[in-house]
Amino acid sequence: MGVGGSFWDLLKPYARHEGAGYLRGRRVAVDLSFWVVSHSTAIRARSPHAREPHLRTLFFRTLSLFSKMGVFPVFVVDGEPSPLKSQARAARFFRGSGIDLAALPSTEAEANVDSPVKRRNALFTRYIDECVELLEYLGMPVLRANGEGEALCAQLNNEGHVDACITSDSDAFLFGAKTVIKVLRSNCKEPFECYNMAEIESGLGLKRKQMVAMALLVGSDHDLHGVSGFGAETALQFVRLFDEDNILDKFYEIGKGVYPFVEGFNMPHIDDLPSPSTKSLPRVRSPHCSHCGHPGTKKSHSKDGCNFCLVESLENCVEKPAGFICECPSCDKARDLKEQKKHENWQIKVCKRIAAEKNFPNEEIIKLYLSDNNFDKESGVPLLRWNKPDVEALVDFLSFKQNWEPSYIRQRMLPMLSTIYLREMASSSSQPVLLYDQYEFHSIQRIKIRYGLPYYLVKWKRAVRSMTSNGLPGKQTELEGNNDEVVVLDGDDEAVLLDEEEDEATISQSTELLDEPDVPQVLTDDKSCFLLTDEDIELVNAAFPDEAQRFQEEQKLKEAKSRARKSKLNSVSSIFETPKGPRPTGIQLSIKEFYRSTKGLDSSDSPKKLPEEGQTAKDGSRKSSGVDLTKNLTKSARRRLLFD
Repeated sequence: MGVGGSFWDLLKPYARHEGAGYLRGRRVAVDLSFWVVSHSTAIRARSPHAREPHLRTLFFRTLSLFSKMGVFPVFVVDGEPSPLKSQARAARFFRGSGIDLAALPSTEAEANVDSPVKRRNALFTRYIDECVELLEYLGMPVLRANGEGEALCAQLNNEGHVDACITSDSDAFLFGAKTVIKVLRSNCKEPFECYNMAEIESGLGLKRKQMVAMALLVGSDHDLHGVSGFGAETALQFVRLFDEDNILDKFYEIGKGVYPFVEGFNMPHIDDLPSPSTKSLPRVRSPHCSHCGHPGTKKSHSKDGCNFCLVESLENCVEKPAGFICECPSCDKARDLKEQKKHENWQIKVCKRIAAEKNFPNEEIIKLYLSDNNFDKESGVPLLRWNKPDVEALVDFLSFKQNWEPSYIRQRMLPMLSTIYLREMASSSSQPVLLYDQYEFHSIQRIKIRYGLPYYLVKWKRAVRSMTSNGLPGKQTELEGNNDEVVVLDGDDEAVLLDEEEDEATISQSTELLDEPDVPQVLTDDKSCFLLTDEDIELVNAAFPDEAQRFQEEQKLKEAKSRARKSKLNSVSSIFETPKGPRPTGIQLSIKEFYRSTKGLDSSDSPKKLPEEGQTAKDGSRKSSGVDLTKNLTKSARRRLLFD
């Protein structure tokens, strides 16, 4: 939730829509609790019998972020919630259940608050612990916050440790975040919304402390109610009246009953201010004619005429139209004074409403939002390190939790392993090693467009081994079958073929769910096994510059040949192009031109009536009869007669 009052709707006009390549090579802090809650709910809505949806979503989404989008994710786990948030969470739970805690006795209310919330927290904590274990097997850095997870994400972003935050809690801006990504689906072709604090400041004029003030008025995760009568628009209009440096001090004054819009030492108390109906406006508008609406009385206009109507008598004075507004200086001044008084009355009304709230502003909420103590300071700056995944431990873990086949898990892990392999090759000058101890880089197949971005389709060749690690001869792998088989990697370093019918239970579970990465393609040629994976172009260029340069030269040569072939075809077609203009007589029509001409004749609306056989026309010439005389002729003879 974050800040209440439809706070996201205020920020939406200032969101930038970015594509999948925006986060490539950047560090991003991920609010793990947000992922577990939102995406597990989405999966259960699609498939109510899904097994451990939080683990499945986290596994595939992390692989997609790391390999497909090239992101370096940092996962943040919530710590102990503040007492205010615990109370607000319990109130939200019982409000959704329709139970009125105020109607219960104090001891019974405390018991009812603790029991369901504790059960829910225990189940959610188990989910989080399982997700953390999965992330550790994947080699991802996991940080535990002292309080709110989005608070630590925002602090990491504010201090420059990460480039953006992924969370749906709008109070990340109140904790100091600079760039927030609300919703990110790595398998979606549509761009995602990215909110930048600098653009919000220039558009709405809101800074961090002003957003904290809005949260005090409209409510937040720590105070569900806020101040009664305040929505997002009203709160925005009110906080804009103060600067960021003194807005919280002004709120303290309003909470004490002091009216903050009067400068000086003798600031009046809000209760001593007059109500809007007891103080009338001073008369600043000069009298106006009731007939034409211009300055001056009707009597003076009848005697001396109207200078604005430019007449000398009332009979010719122009009658004012409906909705007439006088633009004279006195009317402008009166309108300005009226708007000023209306604004002052609104300020008094709002300040009285705020002063009626108890314990306003809440100092604990202000300290929570402005604190930068979201991780253990004694341990220093959090260490962000991305390690190699422990594939075997991961296989054991997911086989037990998800009941997946080991070969299925290794197959889905291959895009992540190839990305790590290319990054290691790009950063080191050592001799090439094998991908997953099985495959070596072979060549670049082609350029592939995916989600609007270009990728290299990289070809990996199965390495040939003559001896195994224990000195025994290596096993020879034979690949046979059709394209309906899925090739996966088994634990004994062999390519195992699984038929789709045998693996239907595993694949059907993942067809309609979120963020499943692409399965590596399989290519067999001359009894050799090849894998085809989509890789980042810049990463492949850095890892294998010679092969990338060779591929680029081949592409340029192919493009040159293609352009030459097209130009040659164009020149040949221009030679045989049908000449424009009237065709000379005696030249045979092409078959298309012939049928086009005859079709027009056959479809005429008023065909001429042919004279009967033996009759002559008026001009005395003998015309053809209605009987087809060429019916008994051969096809070639009829064609010669028609074209002659």
